[in-house]
Amino acid sequence: MQDPGAVTPRPHDGQRRILHIDMDAFYASIEQRDDPALHGRPLAVGREEARGVVAAASYEARRFGVRSAMPSIVARRQCPDLIFVPPRFEIYRAVSAQIHAVFARYTPLIQPLALDEASLDVTDHLEGFGSATAIAEAIRADIRKETGLTASAGVSYNRFLAKLASDQNKPDGLFVITPKQGPMFVAALPVEKFHGIGPATARKMHALGIHTGEDLRAWPLEALRGHFGSAAEFYYGISRGIDNRPVNPDRQRKSIGTETTFERDVASPDELQTALETIAAKLWASCTKRQLTGRTVTVKVKYADFQQVTRARSVADPVTDERELVTLGCLALQTLFPLARPVRLVGLTLSALVENDVAHKGQLGLFEK
Repeated sequence: MQDPGAVTPRPHDGQRRILHIDMDAFYASIEQRDDPALHGRPLAVGREEARGVVAAASYEARRFGVRSAMPSIVARRQCPDLIFVPPRFEIYRAVSAQIHAVFARYTPLIQPLALDEASLDVTDHLEGFGSATAIAEAIRADIRKETGLTASAGVSYNRFLAKLASDQNKPDGLFVITPKQGPMFVAALPVEKFHGIGPATARKMHALGIHTGEDLRAWPLEALRGHFGSAAEFYYGISRGIDNRPVNPDRQRKSIGTETTFERDVASPDELQTALETIAAKLWASCTKRQLTGRTVTVKVKYADFQQVTRARSVADPVTDERELVTLGCLALQTLFPLARPVRLVGLTLSALVENDVAHKGQLGLFEK
């Protein structure tokens, strides 16, 4: 095994070699691995409650249309034989650490995107393997051997295409998109399949007659700017198979959030505000643990009909304590009163994060002699 810190000359073609590794049905696969009785069965990680939501679904369940974020009641209707298993996040985090340790054997340039996926730049670490594809296969083999789980991999010359490639042969697959293939691959792809184009943006593009990468490529940059603002350059690039974003191992967390789903729909502003105060306490504890704070507080409300709205408040100086977090959250929430309809879920997020110097200094003081 090579030393990931050793740098070898870049390939003569000047192209980067990017991998995207994505675990297959991560949470559900861990549950099936740990309980052989669940192997091959339609499984949902989540709680079968009136207000329950599916956190993850096995491939057997997905064949029935069961998906993550689906209400448990709907999932049961889709798949009468569905087995619900409560989530074990401490186990998922431990397995994730194993997987990221495997990545680190092959390159130090790793950008985690979630517990179960990451981008890797192996451009300068091909020695002993000869190709990025060989490294991807070695990583997949190590993961299977050490965790009993399967991973799918995408190999390409930029992050965008590597991500798309990782979805092509799931589960337990590998797909390569070469520089010559990149523009053609993107041209035929529906825009809703593009990583970085969400449902709302896809609908907006459809309204403009943009349905595929080829359609998107036909638009001049200035015209895209008129409709999509600062995101236009990214869309202009990816429609041509271009993505210059580096793999950033030092990427900072952008936000911290928490939410709660009510056992029954809430129509009382007082009850909603009390729930917000409760989750604010949980959120601030999480911020304190990570020694982080932020300047923007966002409230998310999901109504009984699953329509969702957000409201935010930003301040010049970072939030200093739980009381200020609650105050800003409540100010944002009050803009939704009177409620349009009963509320199913409320969430609170802190973003524009910075290191919390006050918390940091306080913690250092505990160890001063």
